[in-house]
Amino acid sequence: MKALGAEFLGTFWLVLGGCGSAVLAAAFPDVGIGLVGVSLAFGLTVLTMAYAIGHVSGCHLNPAVSIGLWAGGRFPLGRLLPYIVAQVLGAIAAGATLYFIASGKAGFDASAGFAANGYGAHSPGGYSLASAWVTEVVMTAMFLLVILGATSRRAPAGFAPIAIGLCLTLIHLVSIPVTNTSVNPARSTGVALFAGDWALGQLWLFWLAPILGAVIGALAYRFVLADGDD
Repeated sequence: MKALGAEFLGTFWLVLGGCGSAVLAAAFPDVGIGLVGVSLAFGLTVLTMAYAIGHVSGCHLNPAVSIGLWAGGRFPLGRLLPYIVAQVLGAIAAGATLYFIASGKAGFDASAGFAANGYGAHSPGGYSLASAWVTEVVMTAMFLLVILGATSRRAPAGFAPIAIGLCLTLIHLVSIPVTNTSVNPARSTGVALFAGDWALGQLWLFWLAPILGAVIGALAYRFVLADGDD
């Protein structure tokens, strides 16, 4: 139960910090933090929570990561569903909190985006479904490679959160224009519920593509890079 509580709180922080930076601060009048600021916000949420709760739950904060760690032989199958439920609930709680905060400003309209992920007309850069699919699969695969490598017993101790947080920052720097960056089904679900019909209609992609990418990345690490210590 402590691990599930940690996953709930950690995912809450990820969505509130990352999506909150996009909704509240990215285009703030005159001095917005922009794409780079939002990318750093997502990376910092993971970095800070990895140090705060990593020793309790492993700090997955992401159904795709949990599934990828299982595929990589690092996580038991019996714990997958409880972890995923805790992560999704934490993301929804963060989405509700962010909605309450953002709605305090006159003219707020969640259907205009609310940091939801999308493709086609709802891609920030107008990218197609095919582009969004490849982006989410590849980025999540590389994320799992970094996670598994950084947390290997062969890796320098204590530095994994830094590598993982910077990797997530880099992923956002590359892919925000394409899909608004998911690589995390819980993060996508937490805000899609408040963004409206289009976000829910496209949510399937941001579950399937990150999970497929996570499994690919985990298997690539397991069969190419891992050794007996892993």
